[in-house]
Amino acid sequence: MSKLQIVPLGGMGKVTQNMFLYQYEDEILIIDCGIGFPDMYMPGVDILIPDISYLLGQLEEGNKIVGMILSHGHDDHIAATPYILPQLPDFPIFASPLTAGFAKNRIAESDASDRVITVTQDHKLYQLGKHFQFESFAMTHSVPDTKHLAIYTPEGIIYHGSDFKLDPTPIDHVLPDYDYISKISQKGVLCMLMDCLRVERTTWTKSESVTGPAIEKALQNTKGKYIVTLMSSHIHRIQQVIDIAAKNQRKVAFIGRSVEQNVEVAVQLKKLHIPDGVMIDKREIGDYLDSKLCLIIAGSQGQEGSSLVRAVYGDHPIIQIKADDRVVFSADAIPGNEIPYFQAIDELSRNGIEVIYPDISPDIHQSGHASAPEQQELLNMVKPQYVLPIGGQDRHRVRFREVVAKPLGFNEKQVLLPEHGKIIEFEKGKSPAISKSISIRPVHVDGLGIGDVGPIVLSDRRTLAEAGIIVLVIPKDKNGFDLGKITVVSRGFVFMKEALEVVEFIKLNTAEIMQDLMKSNSSEEQMKKAIEKRLGRRVNKVIRRTPMIVPVFVQQ
Repeated sequence: MSKLQIVPLGGMGKVTQNMFLYQYEDEILIIDCGIGFPDMYMPGVDILIPDISYLLGQLEEGNKIVGMILSHGHDDHIAATPYILPQLPDFPIFASPLTAGFAKNRIAESDASDRVITVTQDHKLYQLGKHFQFESFAMTHSVPDTKHLAIYTPEGIIYHGSDFKLDPTPIDHVLPDYDYISKISQKGVLCMLMDCLRVERTTWTKSESVTGPAIEKALQNTKGKYIVTLMSSHIHRIQQVIDIAAKNQRKVAFIGRSVEQNVEVAVQLKKLHIPDGVMIDKREIGDYLDSKLCLIIAGSQGQEGSSLVRAVYGDHPIIQIKADDRVVFSADAIPGNEIPYFQAIDELSRNGIEVIYPDISPDIHQSGHASAPEQQELLNMVKPQYVLPIGGQDRHRVRFREVVAKPLGFNEKQVLLPEHGKIIEFEKGKSPAISKSISIRPVHVDGLGIGDVGPIVLSDRRTLAEAGIIVLVIPKDKNGFDLGKITVVSRGFVFMKEALEVVEFIKLNTAEIMQDLMKSNSSEEQMKKAIEKRLGRRVNKVIRRTPMIVPVFVQQ
């Protein structure tokens, strides 16, 4: 018996790395392909991408991908494409104009061919393979051209509702397509996948249009540069900042590759309007008085290496933040990213820079995500048989069931809360089932390496960061090891000149351990491993730290 399977590779119990597979018989449809952000326990890691091991396994078994649909232009929905597409065969990728423009920029940076088909018309039905059809329709969010999807399958209609809010006064005047949503509801929706991230908020999310007055208020009495950092894809917010700068006779410069590229695409597609004479090249900043400048800079999450963070710590080649400048964080911290976000704000504050951020000026940022009453409104409008909350942490998914779905009459079996790595299965005449579990591991991108930084490497990096390293240089000749000439080299452990007692302790214990090992005829590799463990325990007892220990045998 054929069944429809929904396979979340990301976005289930996680806010980012959104990627969902819809599988029916031998055909697979992909929705979104986004990145995630590393936490403090992943030193050196740049981004996270979805684990597509299951997908690759399905291709090896003879199944095929019939297409990919990108719901909107945020990085956590499109930015993994340059890393993942080169691993997959060719297939069409569908996206609305702005999303397609952002995606093409991303894909151009990889070896993948340009496969993006721009969907310029809502409600147009596309056939993908034998079993899938889809149509898209307008939804409001924090990036223009956001779409929700109706996916037609042999088992029924799936409403794929990724990130959204129900904004009554959007900047571009494009409202959610309520009429079409009502038509889809009347056809009967089997299951609705629905953004649940801001379910903890009990009041309606304010319109994006209220941020403009707050941003303008923050500009008043700014003696120096007015510096605004925000999500690089937040074109509506960027438009408001540009309009405010123009009104206040300030020139606008964009700083940061992501915001510069996104602005260029948005202007080309007429999704962003910059009045003549307002924009200047970032290299021309020095030609203007600080009081005549408004800088829009990437790095609102405090990402290491971003333009904002480099400027905050005085490392940016173009922009220096001075005492008379004012910095506005027109963005909240992404859940899980609070530490680097507030580190940037703290550093500016320590340096005497005035910083405006949502905790002290709430209207300076409005979320692009629906609160509980908005989620309930849309759910009641669609009236699916089953609902699957997505795009939030586990606490958000559980709360969605309690405060959004249950009051509308949904019972526990109708609200699907599968664990991470579970596959949801739909078959006519039966309740949804969890068919099996798949292994999904974090895939790290570190420089040019994809997936080659595993748990062991991360553990070693954390050890180095927290306790340092000890290198034991143990000389040997044809007669054996010279244990009287052991050299200790340390980095990040103790200051060697002031820790002679510790160094002597390490030398004596290393010699003692070596003598025991030589009696047992251990191999050199066995000796090294034994020294690491035994010396590590002894050092920890003395100084309550366990540095990385690297024995090196040197032939004299």
